[in-house]
Amino acid sequence: MSLFDLTGKVAIITGSSRGIGKAIAQEMAAQGAKVVISSRTQDACDVVAAEINAVTPGAAIAVAASISRKDQLEALVARTRQAFGRIDTVVCNAASNPHYGSINDITDEAFRKIFDNNVLANHWLVQLTIEEMIERGSGSIIIISSIGGLRGSQTIGAYNVSKAADMQLARNLAVEYGRKGVRVNCIAPGLIRTDFAKALWDNPDAERRFNDDHPMGRIGEPRELAGAAVFLASDAASYVNGQTIVVDGGSTI
Repeated sequence: MSLFDLTGKVAIITGSSRGIGKAIAQEMAAQGAKVVISSRTQDACDVVAAEINAVTPGAAIAVAASISRKDQLEALVARTRQAFGRIDTVVCNAASNPHYGSINDITDEAFRKIFDNNVLANHWLVQLTIEEMIERGSGSIIIISSIGGLRGSQTIGAYNVSKAADMQLARNLAVEYGRKGVRVNCIAPGLIRTDFAKALWDNPDAERRFNDDHPMGRIGEPRELAGAAVFLASDAASYVNGQTIVVDGGSTI
């Protein structure tokens, strides 16, 4: 059996109606996992689940949930258990960035929203799912961070601070739960062609400047993140814990 095989595993992926989350869900399903598609809009989730089920019947369900609402995350977890009986992997992918510009100019409301959605929501979802992983002695939690968490920025500073916090959240959870069979890791994407990052790439001049300075000469695509998530969810990563895997085509070098 392949080390990357996910047959019998169940994964919740937040923010999976598009972009990186959707690509992760598609690839996990392709490797045999049951996947739960979740974002704020039920219709959008339904479309992605239908696409996956057209290829792998019965592999996906759609459960809308806002990560800013703990009660909705509770309902997401309950619906997953009702449908599939277990949760093996949680991918905390959904995030927010309502502010572009100096961190000095950010409003308290925007700052709180960034940390509530990018850090606190991840903490909630871990709390809601980790006990059964501990009881079973196995599980994988994957937090989608960002290379922004490794450096400063003049335009997305508050977002970067939250993503650095995600890396530390993963490290601390890894220390607390590693001996109980639960692994916690981050993936730190570089600039990926998603709607979420559109403000950073949707300009021919900006993209050309990025490409000119990039070691691979291009922006990443969502599917190029999915392999790292499959790896971290699988037995191939059974001794990977508390790490941040950078997937940026070389931006940080």
